[in-house]
Amino acid sequence: MDITQTWDSIVNWLSSHERWADIGLTIVRVAAILLIGRVVELIVHKSINRMMIEREMKQASFTRRMLTVGKLLKNVTTYLIYFVGALLILAEFNVNLAPLLAGAGVISLAIGFGAQSLVKDIITGFFIILEDQFAVGDVIQVGQFKGTVEMIGLRTTRVKSWTGEMHIIPNGMINEVTNFSMNNSVAVVDFAIAYEEDVDRAVDIMKKTLESDTLVLEHTMGKPQVLGVQMLGPEQVTLRVIVECLPTMQAVVARALNAIIKRAFDEHHIDLPYPRMVTYQRTEKGEVRNGT
Repeated sequence: MDITQTWDSIVNWLSSHERWADIGLTIVRVAAILLIGRVVELIVHKSINRMMIEREMKQASFTRRMLTVGKLLKNVTTYLIYFVGALLILAEFNVNLAPLLAGAGVISLAIGFGAQSLVKDIITGFFIILEDQFAVGDVIQVGQFKGTVEMIGLRTTRVKSWTGEMHIIPNGMINEVTNFSMNNSVAVVDFAIAYEEDVDRAVDIMKKTLESDTLVLEHTMGKPQVLGVQMLGPEQVTLRVIVECLPTMQAVVARALNAIIKRAFDEHHIDLPYPRMVTYQRTEKGEVRNGT
């Protein structure tokens, strides 16, 4: 008897034209929601691309930041559209959304309290990208870590040192950043000569060598400048040379300048300082004689 009644109810349910009409309308509305969501997503992405192109044409320095922010905005809008579409589809199946949203709010609040460091990392990463503090390929220093930026994420930043170590730094721990790639750098070279040498002659040799038209110095933005005597030490006179160079190229340029100045001093017989010791000898009569 129960089996017969169950079978009859199934047959009545399947043969109900109104029920199939409702199912058909629900399917049509769900398809319309998905289609409208896709159209809205395409329109929003097109608008973001157009905004990025216009901003890039106005000021080329925004290229790195605009590309990154554009991708981030596209991801955020896509997730938002999918979330709203999922809620509308659930509503079509007569799902009560109030308890669902309330439960999601409570869960989000619990996650927020339990993962404060994660939220801090994400917020900091967003502002690093938005403010264009540094980009992939820049040489930066964060605390005791210095190297080339390999990857910037919303949660972590990867910095590769020149010796090959990869430092993974949570964005929330990035409080101060020194970016060595944003502006030109200055190579500073201090070269020491002996006290016995003529300072004016040494400076003149340096100027003629470094200001020569035949001098080829890569990665520089102009001719080196000889500033003159920088310091008087216990054993040497220190001369200083500076030159503006491309970002992060100061070490390469300084090594080249050291080699050029050394060869010029060797050609003109300018002696470099060497350690000396002064001794005092007392004779039997109490006279003092010194020697080196």
